Amino acid sequence: MEAGLNSDIKVIDREFHVQTEDWGWENPFIVTKIFSQGAVLKSYKTPYQELLQSTFPSEQSIRTAIERQHKEILDRLISGHI
Repeated sequence: MEAGLNSDIKVIDREFHVQTEDWGWENPFIVTKIFSQGAVLKSYKTPYQELLQSTFPSEQSIRTAIERQHKEILDRLISGHI
């Protein structure tokens, strides 16, 4: 399993924690959760096959997919599209 990413951001006057993690080969998903005040506000669960070009992706391609999904969710949150 690849390590995940965590970001704390403030949008307007509200603080959010965004966490993205790889659930590993046995459960091949990359999951991003948005928290505020300890509660999960939204969760995104994307299967490997939607994010990766190969049926046998490398650790680097999984890491890149984690980073891409994390950044996309942060961008959506900041722009008000979540």
